[in-house]
Amino acid sequence: MSFVARHALWSDEQQEAAKRLRRLAEEKNLETIRLSFPDQHGILRGKALVASEALASLESGCSITTTMLAKDTSHRTVFPVFTSGGGFGMKEMEGAADVLMVPDPTTFRILPWSPTTGWLLCDLYFPDGRPIPFATRHIYKSVLDKLSQRGYDFVAGLEVEFHIFKLDDAKMAPEDAGQPGQPPSVSLLSHGYQYLTEQRYDQMEPALDIVRRDVLALGLPLRSVEVEFGPSQCEFTFQPKKGLEPADNMVLFRSAVKQIARRHGYHATFMCRPKLPNLFASGWHLHQSLVSRTSGENAFMAKEGAKEGGEPLSAFGKAYLAGLLAHARSSAVFTTPTINGYKRYRSYSLAPDRAIWGRDNRGVMIRVLGGAGDSATRLENRIGEPAANPYLYMASQILSGLDGVDRKLDPGPSADAPYETKAALLPKSLREAVFALQDDPFFRSAFGPEFVDYYVHIKNAEIERFQAEVSDWEHREYFEMF
Repeated sequence: MSFVARHALWSDEQQEAAKRLRRLAEEKNLETIRLSFPDQHGILRGKALVASEALASLESGCSITTTMLAKDTSHRTVFPVFTSGGGFGMKEMEGAADVLMVPDPTTFRILPWSPTTGWLLCDLYFPDGRPIPFATRHIYKSVLDKLSQRGYDFVAGLEVEFHIFKLDDAKMAPEDAGQPGQPPSVSLLSHGYQYLTEQRYDQMEPALDIVRRDVLALGLPLRSVEVEFGPSQCEFTFQPKKGLEPADNMVLFRSAVKQIARRHGYHATFMCRPKLPNLFASGWHLHQSLVSRTSGENAFMAKEGAKEGGEPLSAFGKAYLAGLLAHARSSAVFTTPTINGYKRYRSYSLAPDRAIWGRDNRGVMIRVLGGAGDSATRLENRIGEPAANPYLYMASQILSGLDGVDRKLDPGPSADAPYETKAALLPKSLREAVFALQDDPFFRSAFGPEFVDYYVHIKNAEIERFQAEVSDWEHREYFEMF
């Protein structure tokens, strides 16, 4: 009996998808299939297997070292993996032992930029069939399961800003290697600061067209391609999807864009604020709603017949919104998990700096869109950065919102002057965000103390290394309060 069968890991849908996958691999003469899993940062890691070996591993799993879960964002191992418990307090995590990547057949794609290559997203399991508690796709799935038990599905639409540059010097000399290596030298595709002008779009179109075609060929639900406010900056938006799909789409999209761009002489980055002159910070705006699993009705929608200018949300939606605001500071470490990302929270900058909401106002943290009888009613959270792990970002949103519902919280009035309204300020640094997480017992309970301690350890290691190695200017820029 296979590992999948022994532990009942696949649904009927996944079983059928595996059959289709095998047929396609043969019909398309695939040579390799990449098995990937999203790590704690939302970065894809894994192995490329020759097609026959990959197909043989579908139900038996493919081994990979536990040290993949012990890395910071520079790929440095920050847990003492060769000590008792490996720094995790778990026998299974010590000594760089193996765990199993088990493919999810419903995620199968053929990569358009590498047409003899298949791709599968995987989940991580211990050899005894237990899900690994530090694997963020598992964590998000468990949150979705709890939501479904309440009778709801999570719906999310993505607006993702990022930069694409011309790659001038990849810095591939041996002395340029390191953890991390030297950043490449790049030049702009557009000067920017001419938001949504056709002229700037046309300057970037040769690069954007390459990315757009392959993103659509992957089957991702792309809606629009836009030039953003800053130099060489763009935004891709995606149709709303349910449950696991939007998070899976985000990790694939980021990885795909970087690979496609590099193959054509460009460099794409989802860093919030690249350290280059005159650049503008990138955000990731997450549109979200909950829908009934039985009726399909939007739970945030105010009912028909509400007077003009009345409530834009149902009572359920208002309480969910209040939960997002109540936990904004402690969830920031999940929505904005990098040191770099906190330079975006500035007043009068089209980005939020405090936990407030407003009706169709781009200066607030939560922008409420829709109204009475509008089935597209939703909350647009503008807090996130494009480098965030989507599984943790979305999980933190659902958990925060449902806590607001359970406690019947009130979000207060709409803020028409978002940078003048009195409200809790968002963290000014990753260090402050980590403290906020540690001070909030809600997430320790919701995610479990084991995962919170693990995640805090990684973030603290990143902060400590940054403080030890950066210049005085960078230390002031990223750590001093302002």
